[in-house]
Amino acid sequence: MKVDLIAASIGAAIEMEFSRAGGPGGQNVNKVNTKVTAKVPFAAIEGLGEAERRQAASRLANRINAEGFLFVQVSDERTQGANRDRAFDRLLDLVVAAARRDPPRIPTKPGRAAKERRLASKKVRGQAKRDRNAPIDY
Repeated sequence: MKVDLIAASIGAAIEMEFSRAGGPGGQNVNKVNTKVTAKVPFAAIEGLGEAERRQAASRLANRINAEGFLFVQVSDERTQGANRDRAFDRLLDLVVAAARRDPPRIPTKPGRAAKERRLASKKVRGQAKRDRNAPIDY
């Protein structure tokens, strides 16, 4: 995975739309288009191997629409420029994180203390059940 190539391809293919946003901005919030909706065609992102592309597509499936665009909305900051930068960074982080492979899980066995705790809780539970029985008359 080549992060620089991914960043360059996102920068070249990104499309941004602006709208009014709630959140920080004071009185300006009602008259300035600071909210950024950024989209990039997922197929246009370069720098991913075939396996990484498949994995990223499956992990980001809820953010990719039917036309194949990856979407992000940002209205965190008070200025359009800051929200633009955040949208680009968020797209890059999403793609890089989704394409990263998880390390293989190494199965482990429970330790001695865990086994002892499990057996102790079983003994307590068994004793509680035995105590419910009616006493035996001889």
